[in-house]
Amino acid sequence: MKLALVCCVIFLVALASARPEGDKYTTKYDNIDLDNIIKSDRLLRSYVDCLLNRKTCTKEGEALKEILPDALKTKCEKCSEKQKSGAKKLIRFMLKERRNMWDELEAVYDPEGIYRKTYEKELKEEGIEV
Repeated sequence: MKLALVCCVIFLVALASARPEGDKYTTKYDNIDLDNIIKSDRLLRSYVDCLLNRKTCTKEGEALKEILPDALKTKCEKCSEKQKSGAKKLIRFMLKERRNMWDELEAVYDPEGIYRKTYEKELKEEGIEV
């Protein structure tokens, strides 16, 4: 699957639920307004703090925390195309505009750099510098 790390690393939060439906993650949250999250430092920080166990999570944040390890491990094979697309958008934004938040998440979810190494070439092909 293309761009597995990006599709899951942080912002399935706005896209996926904790319980897969069959062999895919639910699309229950696929219509969340990603642009609204990107435009709001407060919202974005809330999701990041949730993932870092610094704050209480929303329902969507809890869902992401539950699926994130599986999504990273399986190259996001249970993600919908809309989830993958939304994740790419968020990853690009965070790497360009909120690198400090990205680094915080990477320290927790990829401390050995396994996923970074695994997906670095794919990310570069997508125009994303890690």
